[in-house]
Amino acid sequence: MGAILTGICSDGAKGLLSMRQNGAVTLVQDEATWVVYGMPKAASIDAIDKVLSLNKIALSIFDSL
Repeated sequence: MGAILTGICSDGAKGLLSMRQNGAVTLVQDEATWVVYGMPKAASIDAIDKVLSLNKIALSIFDSL
């Protein structure tokens, strides 16, 4: 599982895409709870399984354990 929570470049988005292409579930914080939405926007390169609020990302990670 991979998640993007912060950032302004595309390096994390590229890594998330690679993870998704290799079978990982990928999460991105929603725009409403971001200070800077650069990295999640960059992740729109088909790297995203789910877009969630910050607290729901934490719950999703916890539930997957």
